[in-house]
Amino acid sequence: MGLCLPEVDMGSDYTSTTVRATVVQASTVFYDTPATLDKAERLLAEAAGYGSQLVVFPEAFVGGYPRGSNFGVTIGKRTDKGKEEFRKYHAAAIDVPGPEVDRLAAMAGKYKVYLVIGVIERDGYTLYCTVLFFDSQGRYLGKHRKIMPTALERIIWGFGDGSTIPVFETPIGKIGAAICWENKMPLLRTAMYAKGIEIYCAPTADAREVWQASMTHIAVEGGCFVLSANQFCRRKDYPPAPEYAFAGEELAPDSVVCAGGSVIISPSGAVLAGPNYDGEALISADLDLGDIARAKFDFDVVGHYSRPEVLSLIVRDHPTNPVTFTSASTKIEGS
Repeated sequence: MGLCLPEVDMGSDYTSTTVRATVVQASTVFYDTPATLDKAERLLAEAAGYGSQLVVFPEAFVGGYPRGSNFGVTIGKRTDKGKEEFRKYHAAAIDVPGPEVDRLAAMAGKYKVYLVIGVIERDGYTLYCTVLFFDSQGRYLGKHRKIMPTALERIIWGFGDGSTIPVFETPIGKIGAAICWENKMPLLRTAMYAKGIEIYCAPTADAREVWQASMTHIAVEGGCFVLSANQFCRRKDYPPAPEYAFAGEELAPDSVVCAGGSVIISPSGAVLAGPNYDGEALISADLDLGDIARAKFDFDVVGHYSRPEVLSLIVRDHPTNPVTFTSASTKIEGS
């Protein structure tokens, strides 16, 4: 079993501290959010039993990644069946804030872990692929909305804006996240480096071997730990046909539809744990936070290795709302 590590004091030099981290590789219980939350708690309890202080779950773990579905969309047409699929998917999403967020916060506090988890967020009738952050005291810290869904993801998820690209300063390091192919966006990564990210969480749905190259590059580029969590799931982890169909495919129940590949990488590019392609698993490693300073001595992309007089970035980090209301009761000067 894992070594239990003490909570780090806020006033201590955490750069000389070791933090035990776990990435969860497991499947959603699709269309069943209460059962998915029950599963998340079992996995969180198991990780805490190993002494983990930080636990990262995959992209869209709560609400589900609708792999293989096209929601009945072709250019110029949407089918009634696809619209019904979206209704069910919308029903499985969660409100932020909401009761499911409260439960996740309580779980983080109960097991005294920092929790980073991918969810499908429902905001009215628009869905977002979102990551939620919780501290070990059971407090909800905030969220990151995926700013650029990939390919057909764009028909079901809205686009996040610059107001939800947080990096949270915690006693175990500065924690943030980018989701799946967002990690291929150099300017987004640069914004996160500028916020001082030290533990870079990368929930994903990409199980290809080439994903490992991206994760290693980000670790070395950012001088940060990279924790990538992906689901491992088989056809039988989704509802059976015709309730849920993989477009153009008939798959055997045991067919692997997402092979995982979850991994933890150090700021020097060393693979600390994983990648795992064998099934559902908890993948853990001890992070020596001193490795961040050692790596930054070589290369600090927003510090001594930058050239701001030549290359710079502006990030618009305010909310972008389609409608803005001004109060009709605002008093007019002199009236």
